[in-house]
Amino acid sequence: MPHLTALRCIRCAKDLLPAAAPAYTCACGGNLLAQYDFDRVRRELSRAHLATDPDRTLWRYAPLLPVDRGTHAARLNVGWTPLLDAPALAAHLGLKQLQLKDETRHPSGSLKDRAGAIALAVAHARGETRVAGASTGNAASSLACLAARTGMKTTIFVPESAPPAKLAQILLFGATVIQVRGTYDQAFDLCLQACQEYGWYNRNTGFNPFTREGKKTVSFEIAEQRAFEVPDWVVVPVGDGNILSGVWKGFVDFKAAGLIDRLPKLLAAQASGSNAVTLALEGDGKLRPVSGTTIADSISVSLPRDGEAAVAAVRESKGAAVAVPDEEILAAMRLLARTEGVFAEPAAATAIACLSRAVEQGKIPKDASVVALITGSGLKDVVSAMKAAGTPHLIDPDLASLKRLIEQKEKR
Repeated sequence: MPHLTALRCIRCAKDLLPAAAPAYTCACGGNLLAQYDFDRVRRELSRAHLATDPDRTLWRYAPLLPVDRGTHAARLNVGWTPLLDAPALAAHLGLKQLQLKDETRHPSGSLKDRAGAIALAVAHARGETRVAGASTGNAASSLACLAARTGMKTTIFVPESAPPAKLAQILLFGATVIQVRGTYDQAFDLCLQACQEYGWYNRNTGFNPFTREGKKTVSFEIAEQRAFEVPDWVVVPVGDGNILSGVWKGFVDFKAAGLIDRLPKLLAAQASGSNAVTLALEGDGKLRPVSGTTIADSISVSLPRDGEAAVAAVRESKGAAVAVPDEEILAAMRLLARTEGVFAEPAAATAIACLSRAVEQGKIPKDASVVALITGSGLKDVVSAMKAAGTPHLIDPDLASLKRLIEQKEKR
């Protein structure tokens, strides 16, 4: 049985019993954090237990999840993505040790599959028949992908600017897609209204407390794949703030379970046009709306819906935040691909762009051990990838044309 004991409000600190708690947020409006019986968790989850567990999905951490796997769990494998050494990129950035947590390997191509797997499992356990969510693309394609294997119906709200590749994914998986003439924030608000009106289960990031519980499993894997040696820093792309708060909660929960003995510092990586969390951390801690305008659509947010938890996570970790312009994000896409062969979408590459800036500014020491989250595949936004990559050479189909091209390139 799940060891979930309460849902704690991040704003007023009130503990709500899971059975009596509202489905989503506290009465004061604060987001909820899942709490566990760690005495029971420690009896069932240990390094020795994990060493002999053949399950290579996020369900290997079931004692620290809010719902049993059961028959309602998505049948696609989610979790246990590779942790890649990145020596060439580390050398370029001047770092002693850098690893990449490659979340592009998930069924829908992004870290959001972790959140989708848990949210769907909770929905099935509660007898829900339709799940809705608002997304710039990744959360939506994840939900539609995983739901296709469970029979759950899905309704997706996306902003008009959602990349075509992500729309194609969502539609192909069979979701009902509602494209909103407006921003992600407006699509989010319309989804909230629709769920209230029609009784749909809401998967929205920073609203449904169980999305964080899925995302935190990336921290469990980082720790386990590093033989339980926690890195000094973890770099996390930030939009709504839910991945960041989830990463922090994962390390905190793992420490409470006795599996690690220290916590990392967090670097919140943002685009300059979508930098509400960075501004809050540099200022009075209060979140204020920003334009949300950036090429990195997956982190394009005006007012982060899990921003309070994100700001708290960075502060508790004694970490930092950095925001960079779109030009540096595009450059990071090229750098990551050409040094380590990893094809990242703009939001994922923001982690590398901000890491580079943080090292230059001395926020992250060059001798630190660093893990950067690569949260989504570059195939999800081919238009942006082409902006980063440039254009191919077009020539006539003859050797003379090829020779002229090679001569021109050699003269440069």
